[in-house]
Amino acid sequence: MRNNIVAGNWKMNNDATQTTELINDLNKALEEVSINCRVLISPTSINLTSAVALTEDSVIEVAAQNMHQAKNGAFTGEISAAMLNDVGVKSVILGHSERRTYFGENDQILTEKVASALENNLEIIFCFGELLQDRKSGNHFKVVESQLKNTVLSLNAASWEHIVLAYEPVWAIGTGETASPEQAQEMHAYIRSLLVSTYGISVAENVSILYGGSVKPTNAKEIFSKEDVDGGLIGGASLKATDFTGIITAF
Repeated sequence: MRNNIVAGNWKMNNDATQTTELINDLNKALEEVSINCRVLISPTSINLTSAVALTEDSVIEVAAQNMHQAKNGAFTGEISAAMLNDVGVKSVILGHSERRTYFGENDQILTEKVASALENNLEIIFCFGELLQDRKSGNHFKVVESQLKNTVLSLNAASWEHIVLAYEPVWAIGTGETASPEQAQEMHAYIRSLLVSTYGISVAENVSILYGGSVKPTNAKEIFSKEDVDGGLIGGASLKATDFTGIITAF
């Protein structure tokens, strides 16, 4: 049985004080509502240790926004999977479109990162999705299939116990544009069909597929109601406790 998940990617936002304030606000807000999903937050790397401590007795889990594929070495500014484990982080976001676009992370690099994360027993939230020109040209299914086949679809079936997929149409990230619930369902159903054809229905039905692209409290319930949409990877709306709580309670 796959999990419903709402994960907040805070990106390069919130200093130490703001991180503490937001987590405290979320802890308080979530104590007062009914929660029917897993809740994750992903602060910037320098605030991961404090975030883990602040959520120790909370329903909130902490994920990292990125990690390097090497175990250690001369990689200035990077953090390894083992370092995440050491501070109590159990999940990591990999393949976000901003990492692909701004930092040149290609399929080979992401395959290496996935392998390192799995070796260190980290859960992976693996991101992928098409650009606006891909959608307009009708190539969006081919692009998504390629991104998956060149990376995670090469893994063995057992690895999928540790992987969550996050479909993020790049044209709907931070733009205010949102794929319609029908468009999200269409792509999510296609993604699940790729899992079925590769691993069989048993694996496919246990993989959570999140939608990432301008999810808000006002549209979350309709998006999450679709059969193959198991939650969201939330950007800007996760930076406000009231908005993020509104999305969480959409389940």
